[in-house]
Amino acid sequence: MVKTTHVGSLPRTQKVVDFIFARENGKAYDQAAFDAAMTEACSETVRRQVAAGVDIVSDGETSKISYATYVKDRYTGFDGDSPRNAPGDLKLFPTFLERLADDGGTPQYARPMCVGPVKSKGQGELEKDIANLKAGMDEHGASQGFMNAASPGVISLFLQNDFYATREEYLAALADAMREEYRTIVESGLHLQLDCPDLALSRHMLFQDLSDDEFLKVANTHVEALNHALDGIDPSKVRVHICWGNYEGPHVCDIDMDKVFGTLMNTAADYLLFETSNPRHAHEWTVFRDRAAEIPESKILVPGVVDTTTNFVEHPALVTERVQKFTNIVGPDRVVAGSDCGFGTFAGFGAVDPEIAYAKLTSLCDGAKAAR
Repeated sequence: MVKTTHVGSLPRTQKVVDFIFARENGKAYDQAAFDAAMTEACSETVRRQVAAGVDIVSDGETSKISYATYVKDRYTGFDGDSPRNAPGDLKLFPTFLERLADDGGTPQYARPMCVGPVKSKGQGELEKDIANLKAGMDEHGASQGFMNAASPGVISLFLQNDFYATREEYLAALADAMREEYRTIVESGLHLQLDCPDLALSRHMLFQDLSDDEFLKVANTHVEALNHALDGIDPSKVRVHICWGNYEGPHVCDIDMDKVFGTLMNTAADYLLFETSNPRHAHEWTVFRDRAAEIPESKILVPGVVDTTTNFVEHPALVTERVQKFTNIVGPDRVVAGSDCGFGTFAGFGAVDPEIAYAKLTSLCDGAKAAR
């Protein structure tokens, strides 16, 4: 039987969202009540994952405002606001971009610039998240868990540099700062997931003026920084997630998987999570088939076999079909069925109804069980 997981974030309750935005907007709130709400919500999130049949669970990123910008709350050096860069594909279709904005399809949250040295404020908030996840796992019988963390590259994408002399210096500082967070997660007994949409999404978001070859040079510097931060950590405890942006859109500017394939394989992580349900990339399972000889034997493929931007619930038979495309390439022991992206990338925002998100996870698990 093929194991199951997902990318990490899951829908948050309104109570949790209210607390997160009170903190985000500098409003007064009771810290003890905040912590209690996060503990309660994390437990329920784990329970629902287990009920859906998920083997490798997460905390749903319950306490975080988003998968990348949470670092502004846990590290020094961030203030003000970063410029917003609409993805290149949305710029090609301005009426659709306008519709997204008018419909509230673009989440609003702070993206401060880096304006000073990036240093950890301590691992206290992370340790609370870890404790909540492990308690939820114990309570509901989950044997495997993972915790998300931002990669140096994705931080540099959303929290842009206005302090360090070069992008490379900024990446190096981020790698040094994030190292302790990564180790804290692994040493807790959880797997570490690094979210790296910068390795694909940033091509059509921040580096639109570069050629693909020029972008790949940038992406490779991101991987070098990431691998530096992971130095000494067992790759079998590390997951890397790559994507082209967790939004419904034309995606006609996405860089091909074939072009970023080598960059992905060079990450110091054994578990590789990537989109295959996104209609713009569903055909690219053939890249893994055609380049199978380039996949190190230690690597475990975690294809997204359910989409996270629409409210269609995939039929389990379709999930089985998607999973088997990859088990036929590397064998069932080297495939874990996952989701394209997270269902709650930003607190209080998500295209998929919370109940449908868990229906999708259930279908994911049912389909994976049938895969051989």
